[in-house]
Amino acid sequence: MGGLGILVLTLLPLSGSVSAIPSRSSILSKVPFPSLSGYKDRINGLWRRGKQEGTVRRATNTSDSDSANLWVVDTLFEGQDFFDGFDFYTDKDPTNGQVQYVDRDTAFNENLAYVTSDNKIVMKVDNTTYLSQGQNRKSVRIQSKKRFNGGLFILDLEKAPHGCGTWPAFWTVGPNWPMGGEIDIFEGVHENTRNQATFHTSDGCTITNPQNFTGNLLASDCSAFADNNAGCGLINDSAASFGAPFNAVGGGVFASRWDSNGVWIWFFHRYTIPNDIINKVPNPELWGKPTALLSNTSCPPNKYFWDHQIVFDITFCVRGNPMII
Repeated sequence: MGGLGILVLTLLPLSGSVSAIPSRSSILSKVPFPSLSGYKDRINGLWRRGKQEGTVRRATNTSDSDSANLWVVDTLFEGQDFFDGFDFYTDKDPTNGQVQYVDRDTAFNENLAYVTSDNKIVMKVDNTTYLSQGQNRKSVRIQSKKRFNGGLFILDLEKAPHGCGTWPAFWTVGPNWPMGGEIDIFEGVHENTRNQATFHTSDGCTITNPQNFTGNLLASDCSAFADNNAGCGLINDSAASFGAPFNAVGGGVFASRWDSNGVWIWFFHRYTIPNDIINKVPNPELWGKPTALLSNTSCPPNKYFWDHQIVFDITFCVRGNPMII
């Protein structure tokens, strides 16, 4: 894998979520419109809030306030059909990385995207070709054909790329950026070892009450028009949530909940994944404090986030870009 790395994705049958890709610069956000260069680990599907139906199992220990509702499967991205749910992005990288995003046929023919015999999803970059000065490296960026307006996304990630200049990410983004908002669930650059979650919005959205989350808040104004589009970044409190340490322990699970009350992001090491996720009945009410929380009291999700596509991408940092550390 080296510095470019490979992200292996497998789908857990019911644990609702989408895999996240490792890293984007701690303060750099993907630019307007779906940028999807990606690799991820396991994609567990998307869960939505819904009335209980006969075929759906209720999560155990659910609070009384949740007794009428539970998370049920809305969309699954998995197995040999995984890539059928995504479009391959082939335009210029919005972040001006030295990358060439390839189409579906090229990605499959050159083994930059494939599904293994045991249904693991792999997305990677060309890490064998010697490039001339100024030549861009081939990579993959995909974005979901379907758009979402909330849900519970769970990523079980085994490995993610890292190394000097490498910039992978898993995120969701709306139309007419930044008006539809952006939620960065998993990203980092270079040899970072702590994942950064970031929210990017139009003017008026802020993060408050840091006592309600465990991440280190870098900035409280989420507006893309403030501070060079730094957004509301939160550094994970685990030094093994990204990079080499993350891969060394077998990765873990990233989960993001988005509903009318706010947006939450959690990270669980491989050995601390909640039983409700393992048992395919995810219940965020039992997960404790999140790494990141954007509350509706200071940023109503219905006002700042809509029609999101899921994005996976792997790009490379650009010399001279002031947003890249």
